[in-house]
Amino acid sequence: MKNTCYPESVGYVKSTFKEPVFDEKMYSSISFIEIYPDFAEALEGIKEFNKIQILFHFDKSHGYKLKQKRRTDGKLVGLFATRSPHRPNGIGITTVNLLSVDGLTLEVEGLDAIDGTPVIDIKPYTSKFD
Repeated sequence: MKNTCYPESVGYVKSTFKEPVFDEKMYSSISFIEIYPDFAEALEGIKEFNKIQILFHFDKSHGYKLKQKRRTDGKLVGLFATRSPHRPNGIGITTVNLLSVDGLTLEVEGLDAIDGTPVIDIKPYTSKFD
């Protein structure tokens, strides 16, 4: 196990969405997360959850502005009041429905990440903590 200042990718997204453009269809689409073999043991027990949180790196988004228009209402607000992929550290998080686990492949619904996006962590969603 490495311990570095930069996040290590544990896998990547496989999706029909290829370009970093907002599309509301993502929130109901099916995607797959391919986990690298080094992290196979980390999946033990994940099937116990219906929802999981995916942390990923916006590796195709570059630059950011401290004020941005929100996609939902067009209001000009501070960056931290948006879900924009254009962020200082380019980290995204989405709670998804876990549909199935097949070996190193997670089938999920509602992931707003494009094909090839590096996954940096996976956490179970629990209403007690989230």
